Formats: sequence, structure tokens, C-alpha cells
Amino acid sequence: MNSIVLMSDRRVAAIPVRDCGEGLVDVRVQGVNVDDRKRDAAGAWAHVRRGVLNRLLHTQSLLPAGVALLFVEGFRPPALQKQYFEAYFEELARAHPRWLAAELREAASRFVSPPEIAPHSAGAAVDVTLVDHRGRELDMGTRVNASPEESDGACYTDSPHLSDRARINRATLGGALSAAGFINYGTEWWHWSFGDRYWALQAGQPAALYGPVELP
Repeated sequence: MNSIVLMSDRRVAAIPVRDCGEGLVDVRVQGVNVDDRKRDAAGAWAHVRRGVLNRLLHTQSLLPAGVALLFVEGFRPPALQKQYFEAYFEELARAHPRWLAAELREAASRFVSPPEIAPHSAGAAVDVTLVDHRGRELDMGTRVNASPEESDGACYTDSPHLSDRARINRATLGGALSAAGFINYGTEWWHWSFGDRYWALQAGQPAALYGPVELP
């Protein structure tokens, strides 16, 4: 696997945010297939920035006939992101009591972004997979949101430990999302973003378009 820039990397945090002011929109009324496994009472999970939605719709148009995107999660309120990060940090701390705080933070960021730079909390990230014409999820090698520990590293986008079918399906998903302008986080095949700090670093942009936001 190629070297992966983690969310905890100082270069990501150093990217300035010049929020363009786009609002959050609900993808459920925009012709996107939405899964409800991450549903929350406020409906936050089904929201993204307008520019992200436009690129999702473009992605769908690039997929082969009989294959569709399945949207799993978009916006994640900053407080919830903080909760997720701290819980995973503590899980790793229990498993590795000798690790220093900096080591734990770096390891945690493979799977959950540090709250202050989280693409999901900017409405900039989507967790997605593919389904067939009957709505059945395609074989992607792991479930969406499988941790590195659970999947023995198969959650990494370029993991060598995949079946031919899973590798082809990931390439189909990644090819369409990349063509629409999204950037993948290499430790999570399902996580793609546009407009956030991580995107800006990877795309060579001077600033992020989206910073942390709250649901109206």
C-alpha cells in the first residue's frame, strides 16, 4: 500500500479554512439512495454541503448501468465527532497501555478523524458504497465502517488482501468518485470528501472551502 497521509498529520491542520458559506442540504430529497443505519433524530446524517451533493449526483451518472451509489453517512455534528474520536482513543489506550498520547492520537486518526479537522463535521465527507439494481450491496471486501483491527487492514482502500471481485468493485466506486472531484481517505475505502482541509492538502489547494458547521 502507498504511504497514507493521516488526518492527524500537521500538514492537514495547517491548511486554512475559507468557508464559502454553502448550506447543508438533505440528500434524501435529491434522488440519492440513502441507507438509514446511521440515522439520527435530527436527520443530520443525511445532510452535506451543496457542492458535495452536486458531485454525488455526478458520480452516480458515471457509474455503469445496474450499479448505484448507496449513501451511508454525511454530516456529523462536531460534538458527535468528538465523542466518536474519544471513544476510539480510549479503546486503543486500553489495548495498548504503553503507547504515548501522540501514538494513540495517530492510531485513532486512521479510523476516526480528530474533531477539529473532521471532514464529516464540515459537511464535506460522505461514506458510500455500491448496490446492484435490486438494492443489494456489492462485495467491497469489508463492511462500511470496519475498523483496521476488525478487518485486519482490509478496510484500507488499496489493501492487497481482497478478492478480485472486491478489488474491481472498489475500483468502480473510486473511479467515479475521483472523476467527480472527491478525495479518498486511504484507510477507509468508503470515505470520500470534497472541500475540506484533507481534500485541500491532497488536491494542492491553498485553503479548505468548508469548515466545521452546525445543522440549522
